[in-house]
Amino acid sequence: MSKTTALKTERLTLREWKASDLAPFAAINADPRVMEFLPGVLSRDESDAAAARTIEHFTQHGFGRWAIEERGAGGFIGFAGLSVVTYETAFTPCVEIGWRLASESWGRGYATEAARAALEDGFGRLGLREVVSFTVPANVRSWRVMEKIGMTRAEGEDFDHPLLPEGHWLRRHVLYRLKNEW
Repeated sequence: MSKTTALKTERLTLREWKASDLAPFAAINADPRVMEFLPGVLSRDESDAAAARTIEHFTQHGFGRWAIEERGAGGFIGFAGLSVVTYETAFTPCVEIGWRLASESWGRGYATEAARAALEDGFGRLGLREVVSFTVPANVRSWRVMEKIGMTRAEGEDFDHPLLPEGHWLRRHVLYRLKNEW
């Protein structure tokens, strides 16, 4: 597997993380709008730990969730990319695609554009056979991105997220799949 240090789209650069990304990432993770469908906002320490896990994932697997910046403008606006799901469900082992952008960057198609670049890398360079994505039923914005990048809802495969306690309002998730037909 060859190493790629950046992916470029028409408007975005998906690149390796750097220390200067930590403060804007913490701001994203502290924004209740961004974290609405996640268990909660993150403290700076929790955000830095999440970034460290993301960087370690790249080291361990040769791919991960890329830092995103607008081409020409610079500055970290979020992440998008692939990660190995580390907990057990009916559909694991698998690779998940995910994204998280600053709310100021919403509504511009950046999540879709970045996710397409990550899929192209995953299906091309990495040779993945399938990628999944999942979210809570209320997260319509993520559903739209999944559908725009060609994913299909895996009817009948909704699941309870194993890392959330029984009865948690975010426990139920919908599953989307995309096979490598690129």
